[in-house]
Amino acid sequence: MPKPSKYPILYDAVKKISISFLAAHGYLKQNQIQSGVITWSRHGTVTGRLTITVKMLPNENFVELNYLCNDTPVQYTVQLISCPSNLGKGVVWYFLCPITGKRCRKLYLIDTHFYNRSAFSRCFYDCQIQSKRYRELDKTLGAYYRVDELYQQLYKKHFKKQYAGKPTKRYLKLTALIANATRLTDSQIIALEASLMQ
Repeated sequence: MPKPSKYPILYDAVKKISISFLAAHGYLKQNQIQSGVITWSRHGTVTGRLTITVKMLPNENFVELNYLCNDTPVQYTVQLISCPSNLGKGVVWYFLCPITGKRCRKLYLIDTHFYNRSAFSRCFYDCQIQSKRYRELDKTLGAYYRVDELYQQLYKKHFKKQYAGKPTKRYLKLTALIANATRLTDSQIIALEASLMQ
């Protein structure tokens, strides 16, 4: 009998489907049935493919998933439910997990099915398994190494810099991280790295 793996499953590394992805690609339009293919790849190599059909009809709203898992065909449906937006405009869509019955915005493929994260045990996010030293290094130098990613978030389409005439919390956080990252000189970074690696 093989030994159990000591490496935890990471939510960041598994395949997932999100409501925001479906909305961005036009799957959540009322009174339509739309099909498509979702493909995952890593370093240019396709790692997974899924056929999806979304039915948004007056009396039924669901997603039908069809894919191969370990050369075994898997097909099932996941119900979609909506709630009124807290902004008073339109509705917010959620998946209804077939196992937990909880509403969620993302479904994760951990074993053979896409479920809500609470359906799985012993799974973590990448930041939860980082060592104390790595967390300290990330806190002091992380923004410096991710400055391009921070700028991409800041200038992303539809990013809200202000709400009701005031800067948003996310905008203030991003600008503070960018300011901290750009104020460090190369010699300061080398000195910080050396002190943290001791």
